[in-house]
Amino acid sequence: MSVSSALQRLANYRVNHSRASQDVFKHGQALLKAGATPQSDESWEFLEQLALAAIDLDKLDVADVCLQKLGERFPASPRVEVLTGIRMEASEPITTVLEYYNDLLITDPTNAAAWKRRISVLRRARSLDKATEELIQYLDTFYTDPEGWLELADIYVSNRQYTSALQALSHALVLNPQNPFTFVQFAETAYSSGDLPLALKMFLVAIEMIERDLEAPESTPPTGLAFRAWWGIKLCARHLLAGASGVSSSPSNTPVPKHLKSLDALATERVLGAYKGKELEERRHLVEHWLSTSK
Repeated sequence: MSVSSALQRLANYRVNHSRASQDVFKHGQALLKAGATPQSDESWEFLEQLALAAIDLDKLDVADVCLQKLGERFPASPRVEVLTGIRMEASEPITTVLEYYNDLLITDPTNAAAWKRRISVLRRARSLDKATEELIQYLDTFYTDPEGWLELADIYVSNRQYTSALQALSHALVLNPQNPFTFVQFAETAYSSGDLPLALKMFLVAIEMIERDLEAPESTPPTGLAFRAWWGIKLCARHLLAGASGVSSSPSNTPVPKHLKSLDALATERVLGAYKGKELEERRHLVEHWLSTSK
């Protein structure tokens, strides 16, 4: 691959916020050795990108080279300091890393990136109570960070505190109402909590958002997030139609849709539609069997 092609490839990863550590390291290290790094401000973004990829792959010597160049160009830069902390996480004891982030926060209590890294380290150390406490404090200061609310919800779900998780996800929905992923996550959490009517409602909202720009969604096999949502709709409808005791009750007072049978049939059709083609025929038969025996 030519130098210009490699530089453009790495730039595209940055624009799309894609980590792609293996590929970034392969091409980035070659460019670094050849001295063919980007010019102007892009060179520093390239070094940051390569440093993160090197850390991901445990190529810490390459990460150190990048950090040295960044540190010389941007002394006392909060961004470089946090990147240095991420590098330390790969090799230093947790107590040392936490002390490092503590020092950064003492110097600048508004350093959001350092605060979030500290919370991440606490989670990895399984200090969930402390991580939760700090994350709540962080969100009191940086309320408009949807990723922070999603992380708080994830902590609550890991502790099976579904009501608290739904409250955290509600804040994420307020901050990012156009993101169908958050609606699916909310729906799945509501499903786990036992509020099937609420889960079904949110899965339907997500599907409407995902498929509204498709010319013919009924003839387009669902993939990715749409597939997850249709499976959720199918599971909710199946349990609600089965009518087990308490299944249709909703702590959120969400009503059950009137045309539940039609919705169940549509969900079955859409789920099976994802298994088109000879190569997926065996898998489709397994799903059909599961659906027929789960009624």
